[in-house]
Amino acid sequence: MDTNKKQRDAFRSRTGFILACIGSAVGMGNIWRFPYMVSAWGGMTFLIPYILFVILIGSTGVIEEMALGRATKGGPIKAFGKCTEIRTGNKKTGELVGLIPVLGSLALAIGYTVVVGWIFKYAYLAFTGKLSGMGQDMNSIGGMFGSTASTFGNNLWLIIAMIVTAVIMAFGIAGGIEKANKIMMPLLFIMFVGLGIYVFTLPGSTAGYKYIFTINPRGLLDIKLWIYAFGQAFFSLSIAGNGTVIYGSYLSDSENVATSARNVALFDTLAALIAAFVIIPGMAVGGAALSSGGPGLMFIYLVNVFNGMPGGKIVGIVFYICVLFAGMSSLVNLYEAPVATLQEKLGLKRVTSVGIIAGTGCIVALFIQGIVSGWMDAVSIYIL
Repeated sequence: MDTNKKQRDAFRSRTGFILACIGSAVGMGNIWRFPYMVSAWGGMTFLIPYILFVILIGSTGVIEEMALGRATKGGPIKAFGKCTEIRTGNKKTGELVGLIPVLGSLALAIGYTVVVGWIFKYAYLAFTGKLSGMGQDMNSIGGMFGSTASTFGNNLWLIIAMIVTAVIMAFGIAGGIEKANKIMMPLLFIMFVGLGIYVFTLPGSTAGYKYIFTINPRGLLDIKLWIYAFGQAFFSLSIAGNGTVIYGSYLSDSENVATSARNVALFDTLAALIAAFVIIPGMAVGGAALSSGGPGLMFIYLVNVFNGMPGGKIVGIVFYICVLFAGMSSLVNLYEAPVATLQEKLGLKRVTSVGIIAGTGCIVALFIQGIVSGWMDAVSIYIL
């Protein structure tokens, strides 16, 4: 009997597994980048190729990575090692390949820690009324984000973000990650739908919906549109030989991988669409340029929009809680592969592995606060 398999932590239910995978996929790619891409490329003109690629990747890559993780009962290093061992008799080559997504995951998680620290701060500012108190003074709003995103500009909230993440992970797969996602993901969808309904009732929102449903037939002939749509679907579904593999390794042998993959792709896309239906019409209500994107979208332009709409303080609170749940669920997933690697390769207990990875991630994150955008680009382009 495989004692390692017997002792390995696992998800206790299909729902818990699916919600955890959805949590992994639903993150900044959905709430931050997706609405911007829909705006930049002309609404439905972008959605058509995006949905086609989601169907393609969901029916191939997501299934493959879940199945690979479950079959090998290990993270990327063990999984790819077994693949090359079966094919060539040498697992070292595969293990070296598997090390790349683990390092990429850790580096991406470190960058994400900085961003989630920002979100913690903005959720606090929204709750205390300090965000709404700025009104629509763009100098104050922009200055707040500028100081937050500067070198060592957000130390306290970054550390808090790391501590919360570490506590969730220390409780394990079933006791921590599964339970957290069972709370965060349903609440995220409920609150986002509520926001969407509220924005729908506001004057001026129809311009946003009109923009979303716009189709430019000539735009569909632009090869760059298809490249960006593919990249967004690839990133959004968390396909990179890492997150889905490690979560798949905790999946019960009795669960249907194809059904699980379909549900993950469906709800991930639904989350992205809901976010677009909140943010783009919301920006139309506030009179903001619908093509505004990047870090300023969430921390500058939307703050200005919220402060200019009826009930904007409540909208801001709910929005940043949603973003916080999405960011936390993705951050937990990104840190899981490095944690699991220390457990597998060094035989460390989970709490010890979490402490080492969390401590390392927090220290590096503190030092890259002022260059996090370049850090994330470098990780995405050169490692992942």
